[in-house]
Amino acid sequence: MTVEELTRPSAPVQAAYSYCEAVTGQQARNFAYGIRLLPADKRQAMSALYAFSRRVDDIGDGTLAPEEKHERLESTRALLDRVRKGDVAEDDTDPVAVALADSARRFPIPLEGLDELIDGVLMDVRGATYRTWDDLKVYCRCVAGAIGRLSLGVFGTQPGAADAERAAECADTLGLALQLTNILRDVREDAGNGRTYLPAEDLARFGCQDGFGSATPPPGADFAGLVHFEVRRARALFAEGYRLLPMLDRRSGACVAAMAGIYRRLLDRIERDPGAVLRGRVSLPGPEKAYVAVRGLSGLDARHIARSTVRRRA
Repeated sequence: MTVEELTRPSAPVQAAYSYCEAVTGQQARNFAYGIRLLPADKRQAMSALYAFSRRVDDIGDGTLAPEEKHERLESTRALLDRVRKGDVAEDDTDPVAVALADSARRFPIPLEGLDELIDGVLMDVRGATYRTWDDLKVYCRCVAGAIGRLSLGVFGTQPGAADAERAAECADTLGLALQLTNILRDVREDAGNGRTYLPAEDLARFGCQDGFGSATPPPGADFAGLVHFEVRRARALFAEGYRLLPMLDRRSGACVAAMAGIYRRLLDRIERDPGAVLRGRVSLPGPEKAYVAVRGLSGLDARHIARSTVRRRA
């Protein structure tokens, strides 16, 4: 029997992973685009993480009353505790729990990151708003930075990689960059759901404190100025977070470069036409996503970041 056969998941676990991969493919096209570049075991683990995270997000975004959302989120936390304690059997009826439990056995995944995600969604349920960027960072670290650190548990770092002790910090920062891009892209949709994520002091600075309830900015508001201000902040986060790439193996680096590259290009589009986020959902066409994936797989982004890091040290 080969090593691969010895480590291959059992039939029930494989079925659980197939379920998680189907959820990922249906619900997260950008994410699925990136993880297809990973070997099977890492791709399956990332799908399990996504499926659990999707469940948490769906509770927060659903139509239940706040108290029922809170109850369901705490039930999901209890399920996570079962995973953490190794109390989920292979024949458990919850495929997401089965897949996540197997992934946690195979990889050093910091499952407390999923507790942070639940905490972040509870902030949404309570209707939290954010006065400053420092306030918003707390939320972003829960719902996105934690995902970066969870993913790093699956990816691992290359032996001997320079600055590997900073890998978790870089993964967290890259998560913040992706989340801020999401916030800019979804500003109109979030407003329609009664949510405002951009810091209140930034909104006031650019005359946008009245919100984004229509396809045109509020009268007298400098909406373009607000967007460009947040874009610069996101670009700085991307620059710091991208230092993770040279620490990863080729396929993990390609996965991260593909996912982050898609969001960086979304940011480019938003910067060119800030008003587009008020008129509809900004997205990338399939061929452009494919180009980003090929670029990531080629290692161009990782090599560029590695050279830039060396220059900064010189």
